[in-house]
This record gives sequence, structure tokens and C-alpha cells, in this order.
Amino acid sequence: MAVKREISEALHRITHGVYVISTKHGKKINAMTAAWVARASFVPPLVAVAIGKTRYSHDLIKDGSVFAVNILGREEVPTGKHFGLTTGRKIDKFNDVPYDVKATGSPILKDVIAYLDCKVVSHHDAGDHTLFIGEVVDGGVLKDEEPIVYKKEDFFK
Repeated sequence: MAVKREISEALHRITHGVYVISTKHGKKINAMTAAWVARASFVPPLVAVAIGKTRYSHDLIKDGSVFAVNILGREEVPTGKHFGLTTGRKIDKFNDVPYDVKATGSPILKDVIAYLDCKVVSHHDAGDHTLFIGEVVDGGVLKDEEPIVYKKEDFFK
């Protein structure tokens, strides 16, 4: 199976960085900031995300079986803070945040540098997290910029 060029280019931008993981289950959408994202396979293109079991997005991903990895650029610390420092249980994180949807229906933020739209193919218990393995069914590079590298002091001062 050949991997689409656009998906391959987006996968090359995965770092130990800062990502917004978005999801959809039924009519509910949510997103959260995460740093534990890794490429897991070339063919088929797979990525792994580790999601805390107490996070609101956890059960949405588990029940909806889809998620998107929104890859943030260096200037997108405010986006990382927005999706990481509040819970979707209490507020609509997408209020006034522009996004598109692609193959899975998970929100794709319009201002990110790249995205990977994934369907869950397996999940595994990993202590206080669940490791979700997703097959990338769509992806692309929206801006030719470097991804952000996670630095705690950028988010927690």
C-alpha cells in the first residue's frame, strides 16, 4: 500500500512537541493539548497518542474511535494553552475558534501547521493513560513552518 505524499509530509513533522488532539463522538466535539504523540508505522501510516484517563477527550476518543492530531507551530503557544488549561466538560473550547472537518469529522484547527486525521485501530492500557493507535486516513501541511518544541516554562510560569 502506497502512502499519500501529503500524509507522509505531515508525518515527517511529528516531534516531541505540542499538539492539539481533537475528537468527535456523536454531536460532541472536544480537543486537548498533548505532548505524547509518536509515529508508529510507515505502512499503513499509524500514530500513537497517550491520553490521560481522566481527560474529557479520553472517553470521546474511546467511544467515537476517531481523533485528529493538530500540529502546532512555534508561534502557537496561546493555542496550546487554550486547549490545555481548561476542560471541555465545563466550556465549549471551540467557541470562536475556526476549524474544518475532514474524513473523520474530528476538528482540524485552521491555524495549525499540519494535521493528521485518524481512525482508532487499537487502544492499550498504559497506566494512568490509554495509548490510542490511529491509522492516518487524511493529513496535510497547511504552513511550511517548524513545529513547536515543548518547554514547560512556555505553558506553566
